[in-house]
Amino acid sequence: MIEFRGAGPEEFAERLETVIGIYAAAMRPPAEQIAGRMSIMRNHGTYPRFQCYFAELRESSTDWPAPEPKVVGFAYGFRGEPGQWWHDVVHRGLVDKMGREAADAWLGYAFELAEIHVHPDYQGKGIGRAMIRTLCAGRPERSAVLSTHDQPTAARHLYASMGFTDLLTKFVFPGGHEEYVIAGRPLPLS
Repeated sequence: MIEFRGAGPEEFAERLETVIGIYAAAMRPPAEQIAGRMSIMRNHGTYPRFQCYFAELRESSTDWPAPEPKVVGFAYGFRGEPGQWWHDVVHRGLVDKMGREAADAWLGYAFELAEIHVHPDYQGKGIGRAMIRTLCAGRPERSAVLSTHDQPTAARHLYASMGFTDLLTKFVFPGGHEEYVIAGRPLPLS
């Protein structure tokens, strides 16, 4: 049985090795990027209104004490604010494409869904969708925003099915070469 358990910044930092293992299995990044990604994730835990959820597989057992649950996915986000790298880069891109008023409407009081990953052995079972719903439930922000590869991936399909609309496409972050889509939707999720 899969259960979702909330975690704050302290527990998130303590479980960063587990988190990065799931990230690596799901995203298959080059090995040289892992240390940088860990540093970014650790820093995200310091952002305002940070919240994480772990998707945990609890095996039924007659053993006592019961075995520790296995983490098979995680999702986290925080309130985006000026001065945060992703927020500032995306805000500039939105201003260039849509104008300052629209950029401020989307990012002025936004919940940034920073990472949503499910181990490949557990993908396609609705865990990602349920984690997003759980993570966004009760958030006070007016919008949820995220970035994902600008390709017809399962993640992109999931976000579209949840009402996220493309705000920017073929977006390349500074220093990068891969194209991303920036997507957003009003909160609360319906």
